[in-house]
Amino acid sequence: MQIFEKLVALLVLIILMPLWLLLYVLIKFDSQGPFFFRQRRLGKNGKEFDIYKIRTMKEDADKLQKKYEKVNEANGPVFKIRNDPRYTKIGEMSFIGPRPLPIAEAQAIPQKYKKREVILPGITSIWAIRGGHALTFKEWMESDLEYMQKKSIFLNIYIIFHTLFVLFKAGVIKLTGLFRNEVSKKE
Repeated sequence: MQIFEKLVALLVLIILMPLWLLLYVLIKFDSQGPFFFRQRRLGKNGKEFDIYKIRTMKEDADKLQKKYEKVNEANGPVFKIRNDPRYTKIGEMSFIGPRPLPIAEAQAIPQKYKKREVILPGITSIWAIRGGHALTFKEWMESDLEYMQKKSIFLNIYIIFHTLFVLFKAGVIKLTGLFRNEVSKKE
């Protein structure tokens, strides 16, 4: 069973490579430090292990935690605060969710669409896979509300794979256009 899980993990890793590249660029653009965050954790039967995850906090977040201990909102021996100032801009977003709007635009949307602000904004969304800027404003807002109503792991998987397809298709179209330009220059 462990071999199967590792093969599935490797396959998912390979399929999501374009996403990893996008996240790498976003994180590196937003803050200094490594792409991956490494930390010792306690696992099964008290065994220590290293966890690696994409860094969504500033590089010195562990040191900054001491500075914010007095505003800890969690019960018990854990540390959690809403609107944690240690997050990078990428850490304030989900991978899937409503597209974040500039403040002036967000303030101008009709009240019936303000519900979209209840969840974290995302890098991709139903709006993006349905045509993005080709959609009307109403279609955009309705797709965000639809995502909120139907949100599930299966919908998220669908959106991720469809986003990869859209990115792949756009890349192929761009490469095809470049190839045509090169051929026409030679003729």
